[in-house]
Amino acid sequence: MVHRSAGTNAFEFVTVAALRAAQLMRGCRALVPEYEKSVLTAQAEVAAGKVQALPRADSLSKTGR
Repeated sequence: MVHRSAGTNAFEFVTVAALRAAQLMRGCRALVPEYEKSVLTAQAEVAAGKVQALPRADSLSKTGR
């Protein structure tokens, strides 16, 4: 199991890791040393900060950007 940092939102961590795992299973290259399972590799990538969620469109409109 890969541990996320204390300041990371658990829901965002799981969601981003799941989407990244799907990319890895489709053949994308890993950004960190690979684990046996793509889910663990994806979690390691998110925990290392190699993969991040994009800001949501509705949050951008609220900030005036």
